[in-house]
Amino acid sequence: MSLQRDAVNREHEEGVARMEFLRAEAQHGAEQFSDKKQVWIADKSDGFAKATILEDKGDSYLVQKTTTMEEVTVKKEDTQQINPPKFEKLEDMANLTYLNEASVLHNLRQRYFSSMIYTYSALIPLL
Repeated sequence: MSLQRDAVNREHEEGVARMEFLRAEAQHGAEQFSDKKQVWIADKSDGFAKATILEDKGDSYLVQKTTTMEEVTVKKEDTQQINPPKFEKLEDMANLTYLNEASVLHNLRQRYFSSMIYTYSALIPLL
């Protein structure tokens, strides 16, 4: 009986530690996020890439891709807004703050890689 209790206590402690880690990680991501400075831009290999706005040039932005650190100039109309980190892997995509092509693709991709393949937008299932 004591061994079972020890195993349950250890499992509980591991679960609590994991939840604290995930909470801290989400907090850190939320602190770094700025919806005024981050955008989606078209990308030939991935469809869309996250980028940080470095400079506003009137009708275009100088941005830096977050994955490659490459700097490119894009028209403002060719950018799409990024959702805050709290919307990562959202099951109902109708709840996304910015429901655009890049955000939907990103959400579906993140859910797929996490084996969370079922999602929907309002009442329409997306499999």
